[in-house]
Amino acid sequence: MNKIHLIGRLTAEPELRTTNSGVQVCTFTVAVNRRFNRDETDFFPIVVWREMAVNCSKFLSKGSQVSVVGAVQMRRYDDKDGIKRTAIDVQAEEVEF
Repeated sequence: MNKIHLIGRLTAEPELRTTNSGVQVCTFTVAVNRRFNRDETDFFPIVVWREMAVNCSKFLSKGSQVSVVGAVQMRRYDDKDGIKRTAIDVQAEEVEF
């Protein structure tokens, strides 16, 4: 099972875009303090789709605290120089703010 639950704060304003097929997608990054070492922070890129994406873009802003439940997705691709890269993000299923 691939499930992640994060609670943290947005590091910047959320970005809302529309795909070529007309689907809204909102992206933002959440900073999460580690449980036992508050001096260390992890940054998670979040991807939200459709109506939830529109709501996130309307009601979230830099510094907002959110709870995100979703799945971790890993993509592999070749960059413009032909170097193999890996991108990891969280595909949100639930966002509470």
